[in-house]
Amino acid sequence: MPTTKLKEFLDANGVAHAVIPHPVAFTATSVAGAAHIPGKEMAKTVVVSLDGQHVLAVVPAHRKVDLERLRQATGALTAELTEERAFVADFPECEPGAMPPFGNLYGLRVFVEPHLATDRQIAFNAGSHTELISMAYQDFERLVHPRLVDM
Repeated sequence: MPTTKLKEFLDANGVAHAVIPHPVAFTATSVAGAAHIPGKEMAKTVVVSLDGQHVLAVVPAHRKVDLERLRQATGALTAELTEERAFVADFPECEPGAMPPFGNLYGLRVFVEPHLATDRQIAFNAGSHTELISMAYQDFERLVHPRLVDM
């Protein structure tokens, strides 16, 4: 089951979504394959430190976050990948590495690669390595208010 916080948030906002179970998978591309989701619709959530502040960078499963482009786009002085041990406590309901791209639920800003915004649907980890959520990108955008950044 998706994290309680995420499920309650989606339900409270009347967002239609599908919970898709899949075999255990740990990378975004393997999750997409296991769940039979096109890789361009599967969002990978990466915790990045911009000037020492954690943010979420959300990119298609097959892409890596270009830290330099993110740094330049945000005006930050530094941009670094955050080690899991430094943020795992920020997502108490989530299995390590399976956090959903809903930074607003965790007090984090969210930056989304524009290619994800061109699809009607977005799919992402639901807090576990065995389920993902698929929903309309338009609803995700309405709830999260991410900033589009070419990264």
